[in-house]
Amino acid sequence: MRRMREFGTTVFATMTKLAVETGSINLGQGFPDTDGPERMLERAVEAVRSGLNQYPPGPGLPELRQAVAEHRKQWYGLAYDPDGEVLVTVGATEAIAAAILALCEPGDEVVVFEPYYDSYAAAVALAGAVRRAVTLRVDAGRFTFDPAELEAAITPRTRAILVNSPHNPTGTVFTREELECVARICLEHDLIAVTDEVYEHLTFDGVEHVPLATLPGMRERTVMISSAGKTFSVTGWKTGWVCAPAPLAGAVQAVKQFLTFTANAPWQAAVAYALREEMEWVAAQRAALQSKRDRLVTGLTEAGFDVLRPAGTYFVQTDIRPLGFEDGLELARRLPELAGVVAIPTQVFYDHPARGRHFLRFAFCKRDEVIDEAVTRLRRLS
Repeated sequence: MRRMREFGTTVFATMTKLAVETGSINLGQGFPDTDGPERMLERAVEAVRSGLNQYPPGPGLPELRQAVAEHRKQWYGLAYDPDGEVLVTVGATEAIAAAILALCEPGDEVVVFEPYYDSYAAAVALAGAVRRAVTLRVDAGRFTFDPAELEAAITPRTRAILVNSPHNPTGTVFTREELECVARICLEHDLIAVTDEVYEHLTFDGVEHVPLATLPGMRERTVMISSAGKTFSVTGWKTGWVCAPAPLAGAVQAVKQFLTFTANAPWQAAVAYALREEMEWVAAQRAALQSKRDRLVTGLTEAGFDVLRPAGTYFVQTDIRPLGFEDGLELARRLPELAGVVAIPTQVFYDHPARGRHFLRFAFCKRDEVIDEAVTRLRRLS
């Protein structure tokens, strides 16, 4: 169909395939090369062996919905009813797609911040909606947006703003002031906010993650999305959730039930345990990731890249121009040959690719020895 013709194989699948074919180190796709907390993994095995292998309830296992509600309350002071305001999904990607499909009519406009995670554009297209991109630009060493540009992107057809913070692929974490700007525009124009917060616990240097739903007037109009994948280093489990007022959560569930019906039961039981018992592990993981970030930032800088230090996520953005390159897509395709490393060209996440043409994204959620070897190889470029 016409609205999906711009989408082929995702850049992540393409670059991971290239890494396998060339034997390159994969710093492209953002998945850890170590597992999550051992006791959580054991809980999943126990759930399988105890017979939790059939369809769970469509909204999710009650114990996970309760654990998610407790987590939102404990960490952010947000009260959600586990029976009607919490929905378990097959990862955050499904949650985002179901939310856009549920809440947007054909021709409605959805504002996104570019560069954006690639599934956002596909979800908007599937809904027959129109995306309006607001560009994040580098200012004082971090990516941010111009409030005037955000305001200018709003039209009478705007239905929703899709907010990702901590932000993939830039690693920026929106400040309270930036989020207050988003909230003001949502309230003034009666917009829904869909928030992708999968990296909520992976911020560094004491930077605070502020959920948009905690700002005045925003809980009532926010679809808050997160998942276990990044928090507990189990990206293959694809276990996510939506927290939203009952009318919005119900709308998302009405769509979700015809996408996957329900999510995997054993993982849900294990994640319910982890949300209650393994947050100390998450704190240690965050500290380890901060060290890995610093390790990769130092190495990339020494290799000749201009590096932007991220405040959160798994990713570092680099400017390739100091090395004499101008086109990130071309360099990404040649990098396995030149250095035996795979990265992601950031320009593929833009409606205006020229604005991100000189950036490459590297992932640091890898073992230290993998990072060190990748840096050694990348020094060949300088």
